[in-house]
Amino acid sequence: MTVLVITGTGTEVGKTVVTAAVAALARAQGRRVAVLKPAQTGVGPTEPGDIDEVVRLAGPVTARELARYPQPLAPATAARAAGLPPVRPAQIAASATGLDAEHDLVLLEGAGGLLVRFDHAGSTLADAAWALGAPVLVVASAGLGVLNTAALTVEALRRRGLTCQGLVVGSWPHQPGLAARHNLADLPEVTGVPLLGVLPEGAGKCHEEDFLVLARRGLAPALGGEFDAAEFTVRHGLT
Repeated sequence: MTVLVITGTGTEVGKTVVTAAVAALARAQGRRVAVLKPAQTGVGPTEPGDIDEVVRLAGPVTARELARYPQPLAPATAARAAGLPPVRPAQIAASATGLDAEHDLVLLEGAGGLLVRFDHAGSTLADAAWALGAPVLVVASAGLGVLNTAALTVEALRRRGLTCQGLVVGSWPHQPGLAARHNLADLPEVTGVPLLGVLPEGAGKCHEEDFLVLARRGLAPALGGEFDAAEFTVRHGLT
């Protein structure tokens, strides 16, 4: 299978922008790309969701959303509040498998962090990744506190027998503080996985052509770009 699961160290860390960047680079390589959002929360029925943002930034990819809940809550809680059925890992895996049969790359973007509940049985994105046998890319914030959340997320993946492909900082500040600059070197050290990219703050405001340039600069060759973690760390970090 060619499925990549994208999760975060928490909410609002740049998962959708990173998903769009990976999709944009894959499209630039001529690959057929699909983006799957199992549960969209906090968005009304006619409002654009995360997959619409991916299409705006990356171009015409296949976009599929399995469920939408209006309250800005965890998927299981939002489903209960709306009186709607939850999304279960089997549904997510089946949808991703179907998309995989017709695409070269399927990007599965979670909601919030890795262990946010999708249903009342406690199922999470990790369960969907396990069902698919798919690697997981972790999107992290830049500043203070991320070392703990990143280490916990990667440890949770390892304990479940899942492969963490690496980390991407989803929103690098225009004026990074002391913690962010140290984190460039510390994140790979505390997690044991590579830093595969750093996308600049505000990247999601770009038009498609400019976004592709940022994606190529900001993501590593493993994700289709030209980002060099060592060079970036020397230039922006503390040595």
